[in-house]
Amino acid sequence: MPLSPSAQKVQDALAALGFTNTVIEFEQTTRTSAEAAAAIGCTVGQIAKSLIFKGKTSHKAILLIASGANRVDEKKIKALIGENVDKGDADFVRERTGFVIGGVALVGHSSTLETFIDEDLMGFTEIWGAAGTPNAVFKLTPAELVAMTQGRVVALKP
Repeated sequence: MPLSPSAQKVQDALAALGFTNTVIEFEQTTRTSAEAAAAIGCTVGQIAKSLIFKGKTSHKAILLIASGANRVDEKKIKALIGENVDKGDADFVRERTGFVIGGVALVGHSSTLETFIDEDLMGFTEIWGAAGTPNAVFKLTPAELVAMTQGRVVALKP
């Protein structure tokens, strides 16, 4: 069965970056970390959730890739980028990434995003990230995540 257009966009982005990871689409939603973990059969901590924040002054988009088991400390983001942040709303997220909330992929965005990766994801052998739709994911290693996103590994949880 062919992938949906957004999931195919992610599959194409992975290939363009030189990765062979395979996007999988489920019939059930993988919008939340708990739903994704249940569909995949992994722990919630292995879900690499994509969160888009917006710099309050610069209005730049920031991609945080956090373990599904963790909350993100906005004060830590402020310290990393030098300004306060807000969560991106649906329009901002779609405009800056090309994806809807709940399906923001790790790669293939419509603009370049400053990216920070939760250090807790580095403790897993394999992790799973969103792939463009609320029911598409792909498996990867923490090292692949760093390589494909050029993200900085930092402490994100409170």
